[in-house]
Amino acid sequence: MKAVIDTTSLVSFVRYYLPFDKQDKLKLLLSEKFENGELIVLDKVFDESRFVAKGIVVKELEFLNKTTKHIKTTLVLPESKFYKILENQLCYGAQKNKLTPTEFEVAKNKFLETADAKLILYCNNNTGSSDKTIIVTEESRTDNDSKLFKKLPEICNILSIEHCSLPVLLKEHFKIKLSDYLV
Repeated sequence: MKAVIDTTSLVSFVRYYLPFDKQDKLKLLLSEKFENGELIVLDKVFDESRFVAKGIVVKELEFLNKTTKHIKTTLVLPESKFYKILENQLCYGAQKNKLTPTEFEVAKNKFLETADAKLILYCNNNTGSSDKTIIVTEESRTDNDSKLFKKLPEICNILSIEHCSLPVLLKEHFKIKLSDYLV
């Protein structure tokens, strides 16, 4: 099993776990998972992490700065059938109807270059591989602030992509007991 992590999860890890990781055990575990490929960071997620929360993720998780370990997303492209799903199921119709076809096309292309879209495309394109890939996100399904496209958990459900939160990743997938790592 491989886990591809989003920016919100990395920020949550730094804000809510690291302050209690006095001996850096949990940080070391995450670093090992990153090094051996069980934890995947896409280049778009890393880039986004540099600008979110004053760059706290790249400052605190210095092992993420190894850009050779990031998955390059320049070649993570949607298949033709994905465009139809994107236009009909992954966006909110009420928001789409407020846009002209040209405006929607621009918004769609802009969305396809986001870290969230690259996470979805990466997992969607790797569904046939023997090693299961899941998305780790702290996003909730509720309230999308009038955005055009749905949030990660909802998109994952539509596309049958497995997803989980950071606590679930640590407990159920990495099989760790947090009390062993946090002081």
